[in-house]
Amino acid sequence: MSGVLVAEKPRLVFFHSAVSGHCRRVEGFLAQVLQRRRNHGTFRVVRVAEEERPDLLERFAVAELPTLVVVEGKTVRGRLERPRGCRDIEGFLAPWLN
Repeated sequence: MSGVLVAEKPRLVFFHSAVSGHCRRVEGFLAQVLQRRRNHGTFRVVRVAEEERPDLLERFAVAELPTLVVVEGKTVRGRLERPRGCRDIEGFLAPWLN
């Protein structure tokens, strides 16, 4: 390669519970936001189920579900707990969206 570093996509971590109806609704809102503005390539989306990875919920100090966390490199750049709809999610992700 020519020595140019390619910036890694920020990770959008979706902390959720597989048994929560609210979490499933928010997952749908998130999909709408990323598709509507053709931003599905902006983030590497990572889904973390409370039931499967309680250690990650503890490490990221997640107390409420669902919670969205944007991680760039090794730094948490933003956090949104219990979003209510597309508008909440779009507002939160605005700094990264096209």
